[in-house]
Amino acid sequence: MGIIRFGIAIDDELLEQFDSLIARKGYVNRSEAIRDLIRSLIVEEKGEAGEEEAVGTVTLVYNHHVRDLSDRLTEQQHANHDRIISALHVHLDPHNCLEVLVVRGKSREVKQIADELIGVKGVKHGKLVMTTAALG
Repeated sequence: MGIIRFGIAIDDELLEQFDSLIARKGYVNRSEAIRDLIRSLIVEEKGEAGEEEAVGTVTLVYNHHVRDLSDRLTEQQHANHDRIISALHVHLDPHNCLEVLVVRGKSREVKQIADELIGVKGVKHGKLVMTTAALG
């Protein structure tokens, strides 16, 4: 597996915006930024297929004073103990908590677990970020 060079045609205004973006993000050059974009699209596409082995982080923000919310989230986590491989709990302020769960399995399973957790009544915000190690 080697490196292949290729050319692309791009509008000068779009290229200027891209160069500005990659400078803010700290990329050394356009090639690395484009490689990251391609990897991201591949991970997203594989995740939509559902059968790819994946790992994801599920981030949840919630008010722990909401009746039974902490218990419902804990029950969901115990029901998926074989897929949730790590958890981090942070007290943001006197009322709100942040939980970050690391979930591993088929991408469709990871997404289903995330959807169930995010959908628990009382969760203020939730987000799944999924990736895979199956990239070249």
